[in-house]
Amino acid sequence: MDIIFAFATAVGRAGVSVLRLSGQGVFDALKPVMPKIDVDRRTPYLADFQKISGEVIDTPLVLGFAKGASFTGEETVELHLHGSPAIQKEAILILSQLPNMRMAEPGEFTRRALINGRMTLEEVEGLADLIDAETESQAIQARKLLNGHLKTAVAGWRAKLIHAGALLQATIDFADEEVPVDVFPEVSEILLPLRAELEAQARGVVVSERVRSGFEVAIIGQPNAGKSTFINALARRDVAIVTDVAGTTRDVLEVDLDLQGHSVRVLDTAGIRATDDSVEKIGIERALDRAVSADLRIWLKIADDDVGPVDMTADDLILTAKDDEGAHDNGLSGKTGHGIDRILNHIGTVLNDRVSRVGVATLERHGIAITNAVSYLNSALFGLENGQEVELVADDLRAATRQLDQLIGHVDVEDVLDKVFSSFCLGK
Repeated sequence: MDIIFAFATAVGRAGVSVLRLSGQGVFDALKPVMPKIDVDRRTPYLADFQKISGEVIDTPLVLGFAKGASFTGEETVELHLHGSPAIQKEAILILSQLPNMRMAEPGEFTRRALINGRMTLEEVEGLADLIDAETESQAIQARKLLNGHLKTAVAGWRAKLIHAGALLQATIDFADEEVPVDVFPEVSEILLPLRAELEAQARGVVVSERVRSGFEVAIIGQPNAGKSTFINALARRDVAIVTDVAGTTRDVLEVDLDLQGHSVRVLDTAGIRATDDSVEKIGIERALDRAVSADLRIWLKIADDDVGPVDMTADDLILTAKDDEGAHDNGLSGKTGHGIDRILNHIGTVLNDRVSRVGVATLERHGIAITNAVSYLNSALFGLENGQEVELVADDLRAATRQLDQLIGHVDVEDVLDKVFSSFCLGK
């Protein structure tokens, strides 16, 4: 297997640039350009890094890791070079000229950690999410995976399925003998709460995907209700054109916020009204589509406004628009700021409540596997209730177990590896 290398820090001017190399024989492979590298030294030290010709380009701090003691599980060297773009380019050129060395592909260091048993698949996914995390809630969710919470939960679910399967297997193995008790009620007592728990996990995946991609809050209402003024106030800059001309906003404008640790995208939409303008009609259709799919809706109500045609939920807000004087408890003024803090607190409270119900399964892949497992449990429970052959019920339980195994990479994971690792940077 080739020795791979890449910068673990961002390329560009910096105080220090960390160049990581991993692979069997990496110490010996570096000898031509680092004659003083020491395979047995386990404390940091300085050593010249030079061209093949002998010209020294830098004297980095060297950290060496023996096989089994590194992130990848392989022999690893980290060179802490000065953060000069010129040194970075020269270092890559020098290493590329050495035999059996090449630039790492995105995520290849982490992939080797998985192959060498240093990480499990869900821990790899958690690490990818943690690297990409921009808000507190995204980081918390990523750490759940990275710290093995899903693996622990799967072990518990799996143990229950195995117990239930063992009870059924006893009736199969001793079919010709008298079985002292009817195991079906006990199996049902195991499977029913397990199914409920898995269904809750599957529902939580929908919210966790929003944590990752960002929640959406749609500002809707009739033309000239102050939607664009409101979003400009949130953004603290002019992102939307504000005029007295009805129908000014034609497309959906977006502003990203970090709200109480959540990534939130606020949508300024076209004013909803009857119109003969073909372009405005398209904008209104887009506004309605985005409002329906949004996590929350804020309807800015003006005089004689019947609030429609979007269905509102209990978490949505209907506000009195352009309440510059602050005369209404449910009023909003993008011009004076009246009501904005109250609205943001409401949004944060709603999102905190939804995120609190997220379980340990956080990725779409997890949701699919869990949903499939629930389907097999439904089939098994139906079989128990309707006197189906025990062998068929046992097969359903084994199938459910295989679906749970996919969560932590025990089976059938090759098809997801490329997608997982493609999100990593080169030095990870």
